[in-house]
Amino acid sequence: MRYLSALLMLLVCLSSPALAQSTPPGPAMLIADDVFLEGDNTLVAEGNVEAFYEGRRLKATRVTYDRSTETLRIDGPITLVDAEGDLLVLADAAELDRAMENGLLSGARVVMDDQLQLAAHEMSRVNGRYSQLYKAAVTSCRVCENGRPPLWQIRAERVIHDQQEQQLYFDNAQFRVLDTPILYLPRLRLPDPTLERASGFLIPSVYNSSTLGTGVKVPYFIKLGDHADLTLTPFIATKTTTLEYRYRQAFRNGEIEFNGAFSDDDQGVRSTRSYIFGEGRFELKRDFILTFDIEAVNDDTYLLDYSYSGKDRLDSQLAVERARRDEYIRAAITHFRTLRTNEQDSFVPTLSADAEYERRIFPARLGGELRLSAETHTHFRSSDTLLDGADFDPYSDGLDLTRFTTEANWFRSWILPGGVHTRLQTGVAVDSFFVDQAGLTSDSRDTNLTPSASLQLRWPLLKRTATNATHVIEPMVQLAWVGGDALNIPNDESTLVEFDEGNLLSLSRFPEPDRREYGFSAAYGLNWTRLDPRGWETSLVTGQVIRDERQLELSGLSSFSNVSGLQGRSSDFLLAGQLKAPNGLALTARGLFDAGYQTTKASARASWQNELADIGATYVWLRRDLAENRPGTISEWSVDGSYRLSRHWTGSANWRYDVASDRNVTAGIGLTYTNECVEAKLSASRRFTSSTILEPSTDLSLTVALRGFSAKTTDKSYIRTCRN
Repeated sequence: MRYLSALLMLLVCLSSPALAQSTPPGPAMLIADDVFLEGDNTLVAEGNVEAFYEGRRLKATRVTYDRSTETLRIDGPITLVDAEGDLLVLADAAELDRAMENGLLSGARVVMDDQLQLAAHEMSRVNGRYSQLYKAAVTSCRVCENGRPPLWQIRAERVIHDQQEQQLYFDNAQFRVLDTPILYLPRLRLPDPTLERASGFLIPSVYNSSTLGTGVKVPYFIKLGDHADLTLTPFIATKTTTLEYRYRQAFRNGEIEFNGAFSDDDQGVRSTRSYIFGEGRFELKRDFILTFDIEAVNDDTYLLDYSYSGKDRLDSQLAVERARRDEYIRAAITHFRTLRTNEQDSFVPTLSADAEYERRIFPARLGGELRLSAETHTHFRSSDTLLDGADFDPYSDGLDLTRFTTEANWFRSWILPGGVHTRLQTGVAVDSFFVDQAGLTSDSRDTNLTPSASLQLRWPLLKRTATNATHVIEPMVQLAWVGGDALNIPNDESTLVEFDEGNLLSLSRFPEPDRREYGFSAAYGLNWTRLDPRGWETSLVTGQVIRDERQLELSGLSSFSNVSGLQGRSSDFLLAGQLKAPNGLALTARGLFDAGYQTTKASARASWQNELADIGATYVWLRRDLAENRPGTISEWSVDGSYRLSRHWTGSANWRYDVASDRNVTAGIGLTYTNECVEAKLSASRRFTSSTILEPSTDLSLTVALRGFSAKTTDKSYIRTCRN
């Protein structure tokens, strides 16, 4: 029995392609057709030998243990699978010592993480840590028994796998494509598939641009411990020398990430251009969250020239907030910088600070919900001019504004007979304004007391048809009153007003309290939803707002722009709808229509998503309105998407077209080939727009990634199959 126990313990400690270093305790099981002794020192198990231990499984034809030499001989074919299923070892035969730390396997093949294959004439085990493969071939491509070579492979005289460091070292390596040598490397180091992070080169890409020339990007990943890393990407092209970087670090209570680049070129005003974008998030005590983001660039066109970002206004912010069930606290300071050619930083608020507090209370005697809030906002312009520009043109003045707002609102809901949902709201708000450099067109300071009350009625009606489709029709109406008087304060926060289904039943459609709607008003609408058990979903919302004459006088017609949909005694008619089909098709549309049934604003989005396609198209139409800083009508199409053309080929495209100007804005096309061992991306894009500081440009890029090392195949549908 002691021979059998020794054999079992030796067999079951195989736990990696390099075998385990120690013998773990615990029960094991050996199954064989025959188990017998040869002499006094040799135990033999033969015939369908299988050993099991803690999920690991070894299969062989014959196993012989010699007690005198403490060696183990295993006759194949040998198959070893580890407990996690990430490792498969195949061999013709093996000779190992008692501790399984040294030995030799012939005709060995190792499959790591169901991804990378290593085949060799011999594989030796050294010191329980290293596996040496001689005359080895390494690939992650599917190898079929038809004599055809894999798409790519690395041939080497010797491959050493360091189990502890999870690294593969190659001596005299050849990189082959369809068995044709392409590249020779005397030394090569690559991570094995089980290693998540390791210093080394990442996937290179070839890049061509009409503005930057032809070049190559070669990223290098640097591991800075277990919680930080740095990626440096030299970009060498005919018209630029650039170093891109990304730094990431994880902390116990948060994380940070910075992206940026330095460039030496002759494309901009400066010979050396750079940018930095950074963000971070930290969990503080008492459930507070600290967030920050940094956006800075030293040349206005740098981000577009290098396709780093399409933003035309940069904002850097530091904020602290806490959200609980009945309380919300937030404080933030923001710095803005404009990259638009028609704006100057001195006339745009450079610094902005905000603080807000909101609390919900549920009084037992009064019932309902009491909501208390306080908010302060201030913004500063660097301009010293005393000229107060028009409300729709805040870029021609230098005013600085500070606002304090406190508000208390009480809500109570009831269900009336017949299922009518009733909601009563009443409250009061106090707004105080302090304006510097306002000129002569507004007051320098003022305070307003604004009481308000509203009553909402909703009557949801439900019907189920013979096909089990459910219809929900909900008429809704709101009666509202807001007291107080309009202040002579510049419109510096509510310059853009949107009228949609989200604020149809609101006391004020202005985004900020520097403008409010006063007097009596009524809003009515209808919401219809249809749900089909076969996967169809349809919804439609309509509505309109009506005001009395006094509200128009107090609010002022200039407060709402001509295309906001809210100008006049009766607002434009709102119509919004959505359709979802079980095949992944979705349609969404929204529009505002005036009394003459002319469109004021309209937008529509169509998308199709399934296993093969992810395609979307958007159309936007906005009427000309100087109050919204829009000197001309906007009519624009944009299309983007990808489609899986076949098992391995995926096409993508994007296109943006300005209908009003009858010209293209941007266009792009891409083609990707993906299988289990390689991914190649070819893309081309064109920017057609131009300005005094920006020229049209065309970009081409090619990226080839070898899967199995740093890039893994997560989607098994791309794996090729062998044909007889």
